[in-house]
Amino acid sequence: MENTQAQDPRLHINEEPRDDLKDLVFGFGGMFGFMFVVFTIAVIVKFLNT
Repeated sequence: MENTQAQDPRLHINEEPRDDLKDLVFGFGGMFGFMFVVFTIAVIVKFLNT
């Protein structure tokens, strides 16, 4: 048998307290901004090539 110990997960001290909603909003906003810039550059290149 293995030597395992069941511990309360609330005692997990290595995890940083983070605001998941704020991380989600910043991640979504950052990705949207990046894709908007890529889209804008693609539209400008398309109109310059015509």
